[in-house]
Parts: sequence; C-alpha cells; structure tokens
Amino acid sequence: MSSTHFDQGMALKRKVLGDDYVDRAWAEAQNDDFAKAMQQVMTEAGWGTVWIRPGIEVKTRLMLNLAMLTALNRPHELAIHLRGAIRNGVTRDQVREILIHTGPYCGWPATLDAVRVARRVFAEIEAGEAGETPVGSG
Repeated sequence: MSSTHFDQGMALKRKVLGDDYVDRAWAEAQNDDFAKAMQQVMTEAGWGTVWIRPGIEVKTRLMLNLAMLTALNRPHELAIHLRGAIRNGVTRDQVREILIHTGPYCGWPATLDAVRVARRVFAEIEAGEAGETPVGSG
C-alpha cells in the first residue's frame, strides 16, 4: 500500500519508533492479512493523518501518549511509546514528572504500573537491549 498519508506516516513512525522496530512489525504483519490490514490503517490514519498535523510537535505528542497510555493502563504500548519519547528528546526527569502528574488524575495503581514499565525500559536502554517485540502495535 502506498499513498501520501501512508508514506508520511511510515516516515514519522520510523523517526519515533526506530527502523528496527518498524521493520520487525511490518515484516511480521506481511504473513497475516489481519495484522497487515491493521498496520496499514494505523500507519496511514494514525501516523500519516493525526501524528503529522501541525500545532503540536512530536515530542509533545509523545508526552501526551505517555499520560494517555498510563490512564488506559496499557503497559505494552506505554513501553513502545516511552522508547519513542526518549528517542525524541523526552528526558528521564520529564517522564518521572509526567507519571507523577498522572497519579491523582489516572489513579495511583495505573501510575504505579507505568512506573514499573518505565523502570524496566530505562534498565533495558541502559543495558543496550532491544526491548519490546512488535505485536501488531503502534
């Protein structure tokens, strides 16, 4: 599939999540029509339409995602977007403050789960590990 939105979405997705992650997710999806369709739609509509809109820079969008994924208690996606946030300039201190800010609004249990995810991701990054395996996500 190729369209302007898909191509722009794929370029931005690579910038945020990294070539290795995107290549693995795309390769896994090619053998599964269900996953392939999801990857195409998410890339074109999510990344190629919503993420590229003007008015909010990518770093800010990633910070918003950290808060929203904490609120939704989605640890797998949180880990993926946390790596993207770090790759795009969000600092460890900013992540800490985002998570502290989610506590009273999202509930402390969801925030504590997010802290566990963040600690694991930071440890993996410091150890030089690849991290999350794509499962038809982001």
